[in-house]
Amino acid sequence: MSDEHWYEDETGPMVRPYTVTRGRTRPSGAHAIDLMSRVTALDADAPGPDVDHARAALLDLIRRGPRPVVELAADADLPLTVVRVLLGDLAEAGLIRIDEPRRLPAGGPSADPGLLREIVARLREI
Repeated sequence: MSDEHWYEDETGPMVRPYTVTRGRTRPSGAHAIDLMSRVTALDADAPGPDVDHARAALLDLIRRGPRPVVELAADADLPLTVVRVLLGDLAEAGLIRIDEPRRLPAGGPSADPGLLREIVARLREI
């Protein structure tokens, strides 16, 4: 089994998510972590001794380049709630920055009914 995997291909998860998050279901601190929040690594050095395997593995993914939370959860193969807790821990440790997703202004391109109809039509073609 590779050191980077959280599961055994044949048997499934090796540890329960609540074990990885130490029983927490929400990130500690004042971090609003949206699915599309962009996560960026702040420290290029290796994690200190207080960063366990789960957090270090997630930090390695983040160091590859800024990415949305939802992509990190998919690549880490961890539930989103677990990733949010781990990201909150890493942010409190000063190792990452979590930026809110950019919002389009009201009345912007997303409010164009013609554009929305075209998107729906194209999706139906798929």
